[in-house]
Amino acid sequence: MRKRIDFIFGMFFAVATILFLVLFLSNDMFFNWAYERHHNVLSWYIRPLFIIPMVIFAFKKSFTGIFASIFALFTSMFWFPAPATSDPKVLEFLAFEMEYLHSAWTIPKIIMSLSVPLFFIMLLIAAWKRNWKWLLCVIIGAAVLKFLWSIAFSGEAGMSILKPAIFGLIICICGLSYFFKKLK
Repeated sequence: MRKRIDFIFGMFFAVATILFLVLFLSNDMFFNWAYERHHNVLSWYIRPLFIIPMVIFAFKKSFTGIFASIFALFTSMFWFPAPATSDPKVLEFLAFEMEYLHSAWTIPKIIMSLSVPLFFIMLLIAAWKRNWKWLLCVIIGAAVLKFLWSIAFSGEAGMSILKPAIFGLIICICGLSYFFKKLK
């Protein structure tokens, strides 16, 4: 019975995440409100931290924990108030990102966008199967690819994500290393 309840709550958070993404991408008023808050770089630093509980819950095979962590990761972009001022590079990068999200869905964009669920699938399978080397490769690979994508498509403005990406990568590796050492 406990596994069934975990699965039901997990699917609730999975559906809530999908509904959030649909609302975010289809409602301009909500999109602009959320993106205004995403200018606060604290959301950039906190988002990668949700990888730690996601991996731990996959290790424990908890659907509720996994999908609640994914829901928190996506919604954390608007948890902080809009900043009074923003770095010009941050503004330039976010303007690029907004344009990317609102542009037409071409084949290359669809392929690039599929990399996000692919990352989650690879991350969760690696943790579920307790394949630590694969897990580490997925986390490092995702951080490197996000950074390269940002630079390749937004130029110099993409450098604005370097510090949050490195911070998130280091915290994820340290946090998960601590968890795995504690298990042994």
